[in-house]
Amino acid sequence: MPDDLRGPGELQIYRGDLLALTREWTTLHDDELRRRAVRAAGDKDIAVLVSLTTAHLSHAGGSGVLTSPHTVKAYELGVRQFLAWAEGQAVNLLRPGRHDGQSYVNALLAAGRAPAGVSLRVAAANALYRALRWAGATEALPFQDVTVPVDRTPGIIKRPPYTEDELHDVLRVADVQARFLLLLTAHGGLRISEALKLKWDDLDGAARRLTVTAGKGRKTRVVAMSTSLGRAAREYRAVYGPGGQEQVDRNRTTPIDRVFRFADSETARYHLKKAFGQAGVTFRGFHPGRKYAGTRLLQQVKDFGRVAAHLGHESVDTTRKGYAALAVDDLKDDLAGW
Repeated sequence: MPDDLRGPGELQIYRGDLLALTREWTTLHDDELRRRAVRAAGDKDIAVLVSLTTAHLSHAGGSGVLTSPHTVKAYELGVRQFLAWAEGQAVNLLRPGRHDGQSYVNALLAAGRAPAGVSLRVAAANALYRALRWAGATEALPFQDVTVPVDRTPGIIKRPPYTEDELHDVLRVADVQARFLLLLTAHGGLRISEALKLKWDDLDGAARRLTVTAGKGRKTRVVAMSTSLGRAAREYRAVYGPGGQEQVDRNRTTPIDRVFRFADSETARYHLKKAFGQAGVTFRGFHPGRKYAGTRLLQQVKDFGRVAAHLGHESVDTTRKGYAALAVDDLKDDLAGW
């Protein structure tokens, strides 16, 4: 499965492929479905078991065929890792021992995996067993009572936001495109996937706001633009928007109504890493920029609800858990200085 999709056409093809894979399993008679699943589990046939897990995920999972390529790939990797461990331990997949689930968790922890990473791998292995139960191959629940240690260090402490000085240094040397992209995350609080799906109609320069129509959970929200972000949007439009350099750009891989000429996060990463490198600042990913937006807004408004709305969090509790560890009064600047 692809890491990212470049446009609506490829997204449609991906969902069509996912639907076709699902039908390969759902159109089977129950006896045949069970037979294939049992045989694959007995042989530890990785390809077939990954296919079965993906089919169940896209058929009966929370998002169905709307499950993102990133999620599908993460589960595929997790299933492959569990099966490799199970092969090495001679685990009977259909009749696992009552200690096998916890043994897998302990093996991951002993190998140096962080608790959060272990939880993700357990989720993938659980998805495999949900698929096997769905197929009627087993009733086993090997991960039902496993315990994964909880790392109680807040994420914002383990993976802190970019600092004011870091962003200042990068923005000083960044080109028009990198500056706009960075400010969408660091001021607008957008996820990189949301930024790359923006359309020109989503930007309202006069009202200094933008509309996120492809938010997490397929939710829409309106985001106020800071003065700096509004200026960066105007400068970017002048170069790459309709009537600008965009008209002769041969490297575009997205529809003409999209703001960015590319849709994959790796290309975005390339452009930002280049700017960070020129500034002599370590690039730690897109999310520290989004965390910066959250911390700065919290400093200004001291209202978790408004921060949650700005960032597009599912609930205020998500925001409170993520940002409560910050000593808000120690953050000296506010949005007025942006």
